[in-house]
Amino acid sequence: MSTSPNDSSAWSRVRSRLRQLLLFAVPVLSMAASLPAVAHDFDVFDFDDDETYQIGLWGDLPYSTLQATVGVPNLIADMNAHRLKFTAHDGDLKQGSGSLCDAGLYAQALANFNSLEAPAIFTPGDNDWVDCDRASNGGFNSRDRLDYERKVFFSTPFTLGKHRMRQEVQTDKLCLDASGNMTGCVENRRWHVGRVTYATLNIQGSCNNLCDTNPDPAEFNARNAAVITWMKQTFAEAKQRNAVAVMFISQADPGWDLSDTTRAPLRDPKTLAETDGQPDGFASFLTALRDEVIAFRKPVAYVHGDSHYFRIDQPLLDSQGRRLENFTRVETFGDNQANGNNDVRWLKVTVDPRSRDVFSYQPVNVFANRTAVPAPTPSH
Repeated sequence: MSTSPNDSSAWSRVRSRLRQLLLFAVPVLSMAASLPAVAHDFDVFDFDDDETYQIGLWGDLPYSTLQATVGVPNLIADMNAHRLKFTAHDGDLKQGSGSLCDAGLYAQALANFNSLEAPAIFTPGDNDWVDCDRASNGGFNSRDRLDYERKVFFSTPFTLGKHRMRQEVQTDKLCLDASGNMTGCVENRRWHVGRVTYATLNIQGSCNNLCDTNPDPAEFNARNAAVITWMKQTFAEAKQRNAVAVMFISQADPGWDLSDTTRAPLRDPKTLAETDGQPDGFASFLTALRDEVIAFRKPVAYVHGDSHYFRIDQPLLDSQGRRLENFTRVETFGDNQANGNNDVRWLKVTVDPRSRDVFSYQPVNVFANRTAVPAPTPSH
């Protein structure tokens, strides 16, 4: 018996509803108590491992009232108009100074993430925990703010968003909390969509908590070791799954070479040692990452924010000064004080497991946020 287009549409809605019901069938407390060894993909019914799909990347937003009330809602509506597998915000929920790290900040961010149709991933940024000890931000204890973020955003093994996806979580007690006790680094997450492995890493600006107000070497040492472990485990799991690529998402721009004097730490690209005299919170991670990238051989994308300067390049060299051709740095759009509202944009990534480089990138203009050159008038 043939079916009409309306029948087909109805069946699609039924399948979508069944996916949602299965996703939420297990109570939240049960989900938090037993984390799976392997994450499950969002489209578990009709998703082919070789299927091409799109994801959305953004971060360092909102930084002003205008961005919070106009720019970000427009951006979220724009991402919701696309069929994305997931979205990821690479940290910094507000500007670095002059705004409180109070409960209202995190509540608004949570509402934003949960208004996204696709599973919404978040990794913390220095402005929303490391720099909260600045007097102009309320003089909070930085570790306390990270503890609070772990409760608000990372209390279950699921993403945020209207549709949620189960993730692997770094539950081992490797990080330090505000009381000086060891706790799980539950903000570090890993998930798989098709033949690609993804992970978030809690790596921060302000020298990764080694400079600025109240540096905290003990917190850094614990978290940095945990991040390196999570990164290495991600590569190991990608190899075991025969993944075609890996993507990491973090906040800080660690600096890669001697070229970026205004936006990132300066470092010798061969030794990866910082050369600008500032405390180096990144060298040990970068050295370990480089070893893993070389051994993996397949495409590796490293997504970060922090510098507020959209770019896609290949800045990682080996110890002999040769470019690692399988490594790509991706810096998302972020607040630009000079441009006000019209830098509230996002990056669409097309993921094609069958292609040579797997990832391709398209910066997206949010028409409703354009101010210098208004959106074009639709043609009829």
